[in-house]
Amino acid sequence: MPTTPGRKATATFRSKTRSRSRSRGRGRSKSPARTTKAKPSPSPTRRSRSTSRSRTANSKKAVTTTKTTTTIVSSSNTGTTPQRHSARIAAIQQEAEEHKKLIYVSTKTTTKESDADVLTHGSVILFLTAVFLPVLVYGLNLMCKGKRCTLRAFPDCPNKLCDYFNLNSALAFFGWYAFQVVLALIPAGRVVDGQPLKGGRRLKYRLNGLFALIVSLVAFGVGVYLKYPVNFVRQNWIQLMSTALVFSFVQSVYLYLRARKATPGALAPKATGNVVSDFFLGRELNPCIGSLDLKFFNELRPGLIGWVIINLCLLVEAYQTKDMWPNYPLAMVTFFQFLYVADSLVFEEAILTTTDITREGFGFMLCFGDLVLVPFTYTLVTRFLFFNPQQWPVGTLVAIGFLALLGFLIFRGSNSQKNQFRRNPYDPALAHLESIPTSSGRRLLVSGWWGLCRHPNYLGDLLMALAWSLPCGFAHGLPYYYPIWMLVQLVHRQYEDDQWCRKKYRAAWDRYCERVKYRLVPYLY
Repeated sequence: MPTTPGRKATATFRSKTRSRSRSRGRGRSKSPARTTKAKPSPSPTRRSRSTSRSRTANSKKAVTTTKTTTTIVSSSNTGTTPQRHSARIAAIQQEAEEHKKLIYVSTKTTTKESDADVLTHGSVILFLTAVFLPVLVYGLNLMCKGKRCTLRAFPDCPNKLCDYFNLNSALAFFGWYAFQVVLALIPAGRVVDGQPLKGGRRLKYRLNGLFALIVSLVAFGVGVYLKYPVNFVRQNWIQLMSTALVFSFVQSVYLYLRARKATPGALAPKATGNVVSDFFLGRELNPCIGSLDLKFFNELRPGLIGWVIINLCLLVEAYQTKDMWPNYPLAMVTFFQFLYVADSLVFEEAILTTTDITREGFGFMLCFGDLVLVPFTYTLVTRFLFFNPQQWPVGTLVAIGFLALLGFLIFRGSNSQKNQFRRNPYDPALAHLESIPTSSGRRLLVSGWWGLCRHPNYLGDLLMALAWSLPCGFAHGLPYYYPIWMLVQLVHRQYEDDQWCRKKYRAAWDRYCERVKYRLVPYLY
């Protein structure tokens, strides 16, 4: 029976891409069908759009292998048999599959090389950061020493080992750390469940931070009553700081080594297997010794309560020195910083939902921040006011106090609203708040404090940080280290939070951003 070129069977292999319809359109011949047995198509041009294209496809095996449609049009030669036709199709299909594998392997290799480059560059940055942070802490404390507190002169660096380490400072630091460990293990306060971990398990946490703060304050009061020298902290400042730095490094090495044996379910999301990255950012999410979660403990106890005790040492010493009292700016800043720390311990459970606990590993970054950065740089303002008492009109101090109180109210109000909404979004007390549903089942607040900006708690933090530095005046820049540091840190964290939420909530996050336009400061940013 004569073969009709226009009606010859066409085998079409389709792939799930946007080019599917376009490829199929090209494969079909638009020339009319002819029934003459031996005569070729009289139109070379038209034949080139159908059978010639098929011959080219058969001869060159032109098969698009990456997300395209493969169309094979049979030859119009009358001598082609079904067996030969099937064998040709099978050969082309086999070659296409092999080419796909080559492209997949090539793409995978390229991706791995790209990830390795990014990881290498990130490791270099993290290593430099780990070196820079101790230099920053020493530089700030040496430049702001005594009545001199300036960036214009290079600090006088001690050149004796005893100026950095001594036995009494080491005993004082380790005694303080051990004292806080004992208080954390005392069965006082509620026991609550942490956030779900991989596999659905939850850790148990004993919330006795306020108890630890009260006991620490009582112990400090007893020490003052027994006339223990409160000037010990000021006189051994560099030695205490050096001991804390060495301990944070040793603790980070221990955490990294123990994390090497941790199960995959215990690892932090950012664990990469890279030595520098895992040492700095932390490899294990919640390292525990018995019932003591080391990350949770370090976040709130030795450094944060130590911040309060250092301020009280400076305040009591100023009070005991006749020519240094009254120092109302120092007293005001000490009070507001105490209020901030006490708030963190009263609402201790809220920290269990923060990024530091739920997503960050416990490595050098958090160890150093908790044990060195917080107690030895956040106290820079009170140390400046101790050595450089400022005299301000009562009205000025009231205005600064109002700014600090406003920041605290925004900080506490937004955090309380968030925590209450997380516990029970359908609480009748929250019925007036609007929210947006997400595909994960959670809802995003778009009114109340969280309608002002996307991170009102960060805004409260920044207002408090600024208010704490304002009593130092404007003649020196170093006392403004804390608000500048918080601004950089919170802007970076806000960016990371937004990226994480965009990836998690997708379209719901876009709708949320349309409703809540400002990231940090309403009408500004």
